Amino acid sequence: MAAMPFSPTLPSLLPLLLLLLWWYPLLMTTRVTEARVSYGNRVSSLVREELFNAIFLHKDDNVCPAKDFYTYQSFIRATACFPSFGNTGSLSTRKREIAAFLAQISHETTGGWATAPDGPYAWGLCFKEEVSPQSDYCDSTNNEWPCFPDTSYKGRGPIQLSWNYNYGPAGKALGFDGLRNPELVSNNSLTAFRTAFWFWMTAQPPKPSCHDVMVGRYVPTTIDLDANRTAGFGLVTNIINGGLECGRADDARVNDRIGYFQRYSKLFHVDTGPNLDCVHQTSFL
Repeated sequence: MAAMPFSPTLPSLLPLLLLLLWWYPLLMTTRVTEARVSYGNRVSSLVREELFNAIFLHKDDNVCPAKDFYTYQSFIRATACFPSFGNTGSLSTRKREIAAFLAQISHETTGGWATAPDGPYAWGLCFKEEVSPQSDYCDSTNNEWPCFPDTSYKGRGPIQLSWNYNYGPAGKALGFDGLRNPELVSNNSLTAFRTAFWFWMTAQPPKPSCHDVMVGRYVPTTIDLDANRTAGFGLVTNIINGGLECGRADDARVNDRIGYFQRYSKLFHVDTGPNLDCVHQTSFL
């Protein structure tokens, strides 16, 4: 007599269903984790920890107020929030963007001087907040991002994020209250790097993003062309602090930014590209 075909019943399938219910969330978590790590690894493949330490030779010296704050691990983890950073364009473009970013944050946090050990461009990431700010950086006319009483929006973090109209949207994008708790940018290394990448990657019209400029996606408007805002490292400086630094011949701050960029470009074995300064550019309003 032929055997009856097997017909699974719910009790017989229950162990398999329980296994699937247990295994599926684990699989999805692993995939998400792998995706996040893969983005970070794309940058870490170009910026190994040894290179990071060679770039920032003195960031953890005792004389630097930010000693032990800006870690390589926080830098790499922060890149995972912005997967296009250092991952757009050719290999040379990717390296050049990373070098430009590191140069700009180095100037913003520099502890170097002309006769400093290893030269003036080996002292990036020495500070984590502005020393002796001239004001509380509150734009009281900005109703979208109102200032909180007795709160300073001074420069903090790698990019020295400043003003309530930057802390507010940065916090909203990154998941913290930048208007109530701006000090988090100088108290948490990961948050500090994330705010720097947020500023770098985010266009603030009429300003383009620093990222778009460095990867060749900047499309100048008629106003930009009239203002001689040509693509290059100098335009990034204009975006960051053009009102104080651009349109001035032989500005020491601009030259410091360029000096960092030239040193880092050599370490990345890539050319700097054209238009390093912004002496002939009109700043953004």
